[in-house]
Amino acid sequence: MKALIRKSGMVVTLILVVSYGVVALRGPNGIGALAEKRRQIRDLQEQNASLDAENKRKRDRIELLKTSRPAQELEIRERLKLMRPGETQFILPETPAATPATAK
Repeated sequence: MKALIRKSGMVVTLILVVSYGVVALRGPNGIGALAEKRRQIRDLQEQNASLDAENKRKRDRIELLKTSRPAQELEIRERLKLMRPGETQFILPETPAATPATAK
């Protein structure tokens, strides 16, 4: 009789442990949440890589402007809209891109 109670107690305990495991894995902090976190990590790693590349381009541009006199002059002229004596500047209005609705 004691053996039967002991075996049934073990079976009940095993069923409880397995059911708790299933609930824990399928719950809000289970496998689905883990997969979502991994996707977020991958997205953030890709975003960091693109930001690192952008930072490198900007550092290279700054270094070019520090060392190259013609690049400095061109940047100054573009930003301040300066011209040399005798130059003529034409400012053309931007035309909006034709959309399919207006192209009919």
